[in-house]
Amino acid sequence: MKGLLATIAVAVSTASLLVACGSRAPEVGALRAVRTVELRYDTARDANRYFGSVQSRHEVDQAFRVGGKVMERRVDVGDTVREGDVLAVLDDVDYKLTEEAARQHLEAAMTRMRQAESDSRRLQDLKLDGSVSDSDAEHAQSELLTARAAAEAETRKLDLARNEAKYTALRAQEGGVVTGVRVEVGQVVAAGQPVIAIANEGEPEIVIDVPEDHLTLFKTAHYQAWLGSAPDDKFEVVLRELSAQAAAQTRTYRARLRPAAQHQLPLGASATLLAEHDSAGPRVAVIPAAAITQSQGQPALWAVRRVGAEPIGTVELTRITVHEYRKDEVLVSGPPAGVLIVTAGVQKMAPGLKVALLSSVRSEDTRQASQ
Repeated sequence: MKGLLATIAVAVSTASLLVACGSRAPEVGALRAVRTVELRYDTARDANRYFGSVQSRHEVDQAFRVGGKVMERRVDVGDTVREGDVLAVLDDVDYKLTEEAARQHLEAAMTRMRQAESDSRRLQDLKLDGSVSDSDAEHAQSELLTARAAAEAETRKLDLARNEAKYTALRAQEGGVVTGVRVEVGQVVAAGQPVIAIANEGEPEIVIDVPEDHLTLFKTAHYQAWLGSAPDDKFEVVLRELSAQAAAQTRTYRARLRPAAQHQLPLGASATLLAEHDSAGPRVAVIPAAAITQSQGQPALWAVRRVGAEPIGTVELTRITVHEYRKDEVLVSGPPAGVLIVTAGVQKMAPGLKVALLSSVRSEDTRQASQ
């Protein structure tokens, strides 16, 4: 009797498990979930991308006003300097000697001038009582004027020698960041030779080169830019300067664009510029490239026709006209605006297939449909 009861209990448990498993079996007619977008038409915009770099609007090459041997360099690339800071120093021994010689020449000239003034006064006094002739008095006056001019010239020479001695210390003409160093200690440089470049970080610009065949459309485009280090941070820029003459080697035109609003841009960073302008062609819709399929060798889309108020519809193949292929997008026309089109899984569609719109499908139904 106990064995019979145990057998019956096992049978009942097995039957219960089978019923439970059967209740969780996937539905045969589960709807396939699809992703859709609504067609919206607008004026087509042609776009060109250019690659450039961030540069300062004001970048000045600093140079010594005199030549000589570099004794000291106080800055490196990347250093921030203020106006008047010493950047480098030349050997000033020769300039100090020149200054000392000019000072001694001035003292000699001043001595001769004082002697000429004394002689002129003395002869003027003697001229009153007739002791000297008018010719001697005029000669003394001429000597005085010559001595004064010589003293004035020696004064200017001393000022020039002092200035040249000061020029042996190269000072920053404006504040900014050092972007280039072309001199080392011990190097002999000439007057006016660029040795250190300083850029103003407060006015960054994006510099690109525009091909000749893009020039006309580029002038009237709408510009947007982003940095290589921050591709998601896009910002508006405006054209500030476009070269009137093409570069001799590349035959491109240098363009400089500044941010439309205050935007911090690191100098030297790589940048991408997107130049867009309205096309004169028909109005088009921009759709994902994954939505394109074919019908008898022609491009087509799977359009979704809604059934009732539920998030359910049937798909049908609709031919389109393709105007342009872009990186991940396609410009098309044909179906009326507002039509829902399938953007993913188009290879699994069939005419008349009933689908569920993904935005309203339960996660469990979606998982079953994908299986």
